[in-house]
Amino acid sequence: MSAQRLLSSALLALLLAGCVTALPGPRQPVSEEAREALALLIDRWHQFGDLRTLAEIVVERGGKRQRLNGVLLAKAPESVRFEVLSPFGPPLFVSTIHAGQLVIYDALNDAATVGPATADTAARVLSLPLDADDLVAVLAGRTVPPKDLHVAELVPPDADGPSLNLIGRLHRQRVWMDFKTGVIRQLDFVGGRYEARVIFQRDGRGELIGFDLDAAGGYVKATVRYQRPVIDGGIDASRFAFTVPKSAKIQPIR
Repeated sequence: MSAQRLLSSALLALLLAGCVTALPGPRQPVSEEAREALALLIDRWHQFGDLRTLAEIVVERGGKRQRLNGVLLAKAPESVRFEVLSPFGPPLFVSTIHAGQLVIYDALNDAATVGPATADTAARVLSLPLDADDLVAVLAGRTVPPKDLHVAELVPPDADGPSLNLIGRLHRQRVWMDFKTGVIRQLDFVGGRYEARVIFQRDGRGELIGFDLDAAGGYVKATVRYQRPVIDGGIDASRFAFTVPKSAKIQPIR
């Protein structure tokens, strides 16, 4: 057994068994097939290091449509940076998640939104009920199982194929995947009042080229497409640090 597999097996055991101060384990027995599928997801997440790509993002929110083109960086476990470049000079827009903080800076208006990088914050600001590591995983075409996992069960095939249901104390995921490779085709996130569906897009070789998003009951829809993505090219953590200009008007996220 490889060191990678040993690590994943240990993480799987922690997820399913919990510890003295953790919540109870699964409410029902976990089948061998579900365990194997969960181990595949953990393996693929821990194989990912970073992503660098040009990205086109089209967001439709409440009928209003916005298109952004820029540079997207993501680094495991929980750092993201997206910036819209200007023809000359500094970026027009920068959004970062790093060291537990979310920063959205609009250079045209010299205004910033700043707050903790939590699923609740992301749900309120971005309509995505995702923790920082969940977001990084989605950008990489992967997923992070709930940290307080109670249930892991196979779901019979529907129109989209077979899937794996993962239920934690506060969040639930349903993962449509290839049960031999762990490659994810589609992913549902549900957390409290918020939910989102992600459909991954891949080229003829199976390489990730982006994803489609439907969140907040259809109120928010987005398409994200990558251009010349580089996986595990090596990105220094300092690239994700961003200091808001002193002149900026700052709106805290409460």
